[in-house]
Amino acid sequence: MSEFFTEYKTIIVFLHVISAVVWVGGMIAMKFAAHASFMEVESPQKRLQRVAHALKRLFFLVIPFVIILLVTAIIMTKAYSLSQSEYAMLAYAKEGIWSVMAINLFIMILRRNRAEKLIDKGDMVGAKFSLELIGKYMVPVNIILGVSAIFIGSYFSSNL
Repeated sequence: MSEFFTEYKTIIVFLHVISAVVWVGGMIAMKFAAHASFMEVESPQKRLQRVAHALKRLFFLVIPFVIILLVTAIIMTKAYSLSQSEYAMLAYAKEGIWSVMAINLFIMILRRNRAEKLIDKGDMVGAKFSLELIGKYMVPVNIILGVSAIFIGSYFSSNL
């Protein structure tokens, strides 16, 4: 594994970093840019439809990057022998953070899908509740966790 990593280190690290940037950056853009725009849509039904549609597009965009992030993390953890190093606790912390984020993402996808079905049935109250939890709590949690993981990765890059 370390020979493979040595051969393709720049590409692997780049893919890892860009994957984190797309995932976390996408959530930041959705939370702080798109959300304000959605709130200007006057029709509650149209607003919920736009939010659900935007989340669907975001999730389709980030899923491949989540997979790339996982694969590159495994490669780097093995190549640097992080689990047998003085950095083992940080490596496990970072793995845990990304795992919690991935689980949270999966739950967001389920909630978004449920909201879309509720919108189609005309249940705007139920759809709003499903989407509201994503925007108020789930996305901010993933943003905080993602920024933390990126910080740990930056620490690694300056110490390995």
